[in-house]
Amino acid sequence: MINAQYPLASWFLVVSTSFFLFVYALPLLLIPMRWAKWFGWELPTGNNDLTVYFGRCLGGVALAVIITVVQFVPDPKSHRAIFELIGLVGGLMVGVHVWGALRRAQPWAETAEIPLYGAVCVIAFWLRFSTLA
Repeated sequence: MINAQYPLASWFLVVSTSFFLFVYALPLLLIPMRWAKWFGWELPTGNNDLTVYFGRCLGGVALAVIITVVQFVPDPKSHRAIFELIGLVGGLMVGVHVWGALRRAQPWAETAEIPLYGAVCVIAFWLRFSTLA
C-alpha cells in the first residue's frame, strides 16, 4: 500500500524493488550464467562452480534486501534508514562499475548501469534527507 503522506518515497521503494527483483536478484539467484550472458559477459571455460556460487550469493543478498525493503513501503518515514542503505548500495555500485569501466574489464551493459546506480543513490538520499527528514 502506498503511503498517502509520502507517496514519492513509497513509489520509489515499489518501483526500485520491482525492477531490481526481476532484472538482477532473481536471475542472479536462479540462472547466474545465463544472466551474465544476457549482460554481455564472456563466460569462462572449464569449471564454473565458483562463478555460479558468487552469482547466486549476490542474488540471495539482493533478494534479502528487496524482501526487507518491501515491508517498509506502507510506512517509509518510520524506516528512513532503509533509504540510507539503498543510497549506500547505489553509491558503492557506481564505484564498482566505474572501476570496471576504467579497467575496461566489463561489457558495455555494465558501464551503462553507472547512471542507473547513480540515480538510485541520489534519489534515495534525497528522499531520506529531504522528503522524510
